[in-house]
Amino acid sequence: MQRDTTGTIGAQLDVEALSFPVPGTNLQCCAKRYTSRTGTPEDGLTLLFAHCVGSHKEQWEPTIERIFQLQSSKDRRDRIREAWAFDWPSHGDAAVLNEEALKSREGAVSADECALALKSLVSSRLKGHRIVALGHSAGTGAVVLPMKKAPVNRPPYIAIFLIEPTMISQELFDAHAKERQKSAKMSMKFTLERRDTWPDREAAAAYLRRKLPWKAWDSQVFDIYIKHGLRTVASPDGQAAVALKTSKRQEGLTYPHFAPYIEATSLFRERCTAIPFHVIFGANIDFVPKYIQESLVDTKQGRKPASVTTVPNAGHLIVQENPDGLAVAICNQLNGTGHNFAPRL
Repeated sequence: MQRDTTGTIGAQLDVEALSFPVPGTNLQCCAKRYTSRTGTPEDGLTLLFAHCVGSHKEQWEPTIERIFQLQSSKDRRDRIREAWAFDWPSHGDAAVLNEEALKSREGAVSADECALALKSLVSSRLKGHRIVALGHSAGTGAVVLPMKKAPVNRPPYIAIFLIEPTMISQELFDAHAKERQKSAKMSMKFTLERRDTWPDREAAAAYLRRKLPWKAWDSQVFDIYIKHGLRTVASPDGQAAVALKTSKRQEGLTYPHFAPYIEATSLFRERCTAIPFHVIFGANIDFVPKYIQESLVDTKQGRKPASVTTVPNAGHLIVQENPDGLAVAICNQLNGTGHNFAPRL
């Protein structure tokens, strides 16, 4: 694992940027480690964050910072030891690092490959940690899939948070296959047709602030997107310009992937009695249909969430729209998490 840079977030957190190879692939993964300057309890919680399609690891930072604040006065074992956020290998800094490797791929980087990256991080850097995994949207597949080869009595985490999950059972997908495929194709079409290059960051910000979904975002998250989601490139006339780090092609091709999320739903049913699965939805149902949400938390189907929370003033992009409300919802379920669990690795 290579240490790339260090930095700070506000007056509270130190940040360390790292990169490491994804086992079994020719890809690299980029991650950031966040620790408190006031000290970190070794028996506290280690949080592991996986972002949604089209996002990048830094968009978690407002949520992460707020969680550190809220948990700082709690029981020692409920405080945050450290937090990690990682990029999908096709997104953010990882997309830049993997640019040449991604050009030779016919398809998108899958949630299965993201799960390999996460599993590698857990096994190499987080042995003995009390890990809580948090996935948003497609990131829910990335955090759940590492459990499929883990013994039932020795899961890699002590809890999982499914935030606006895009998971779906095989039965429900089969019943609504045409609708789900149409929705994925629409998301892909929108992504492939949208603008992704501007003269500079100021022009990009002015353009995106007028468009959905960005105009609904929390201002801090939006500023982070402009800072970390763009990179400097050369325009066709040779002038400097900025473009999204994540290519439209890699993002767009990710949407029609269904199999990893169907498998993750099966794992939810199989493992929910071994560790707590907490589910968080945004109050505005604007992407994942209500029938999918209701099915996912239907105990009659064998999926038994430890909690189900709805966060106001947010839709599917809850991380981007209401990071403070999301942090509060997470912290409400963190207290007492895994006090009876020993470290898993």
